[in-house]
Amino acid sequence: MGKKSFITLGIESSCDETGIGLYSSDQGLLAHKLFSQVDLHAEYGGVVPELASRDHIQRVLPLIIETLDACNIELEELNGIAYTAGPGLSGALLVGGSIAQSLAWGLGIPALGVHHMEGHLLAPLLDSSRPKFPFVALLVSGGHTLLVEVDGIGEYKILGQSLDDAVGEAFDKTAKILGLGYPGGPALAFLATKGVAGRFDFPRPMIDRPGLDFSFSGLKTFARNTFINFPKEKASIAKAFEVAATDTLMIKCRRALEQTGFSTLVVAGGVSANLTLRQTVDEMAKKLNINVHYPAPEFCTDNGAMIALAGHYRLLSGQSNEHYKVLVKPRWSLEELEAI
Repeated sequence: MGKKSFITLGIESSCDETGIGLYSSDQGLLAHKLFSQVDLHAEYGGVVPELASRDHIQRVLPLIIETLDACNIELEELNGIAYTAGPGLSGALLVGGSIAQSLAWGLGIPALGVHHMEGHLLAPLLDSSRPKFPFVALLVSGGHTLLVEVDGIGEYKILGQSLDDAVGEAFDKTAKILGLGYPGGPALAFLATKGVAGRFDFPRPMIDRPGLDFSFSGLKTFARNTFINFPKEKASIAKAFEVAATDTLMIKCRRALEQTGFSTLVVAGGVSANLTLRQTVDEMAKKLNINVHYPAPEFCTDNGAMIALAGHYRLLSGQSNEHYKVLVKPRWSLEELEAI
């Protein structure tokens, strides 16, 4: 008789999306479900932590049931449960952690809190064309901009990070300056498609100095000042901002690849869905003759599939939370993770 498959349930509740995923050791991703709170927070122009936490409470269990039903799996067939322990909003993290640990305790199976950004970093492994270690990872989201040297799962060295606004945050804030809807990033990217390329020339922050850190706060301010002077040219301002931001990311990626000598780049996180960024990085990759991997579009933003995957590897290695303690870490460095 063959070895029994190990099935991991993943729960994502770090911010404003409730995600559930099921990952099997012999079949890969079995199913995943996602509920976005965009409409809930739209009237406030940003995420309200208390509202996010309350909504997660209502969504997690029904989504778990839907996900299990989608592939005809019973709760008793689960072998482990992973949940996002951080980084993220404390209350939202506690919702996912409490439900995960309670279910695991009731079923007599291990549970483990995993790192949200490790989920993003490993999301391209959900694809049939998987990146091979080692590689450089550019992680770009609403809360993070990181360049990471990746030698294996849990073997991470941060090469550079944003010193102020994350790139996704800068997209959202610039969209708000231009009077666009929420969420701002996709709205700005759409408006940029109608802009005139080259109408405005925005700076590429921190490229004139050594190192791999980022700063996007000044770029956002430059956009504000341009909008004050040219209020009728929103689309071209959006275009200039997007091009400058993505050029900056590409330039730092190229430096990181040259510094490490690696020939593979992974670009993941919510901003990795941006088409201008992908086109810019793809052009660089062609010139440098390197491989680039992105998550599938549905796995760029927060989702339960990536948490199920990241947790699956760690649970299989024997890691779990001791005594079913609900552990959350709103601030948590990738470099603190244990290699497996």
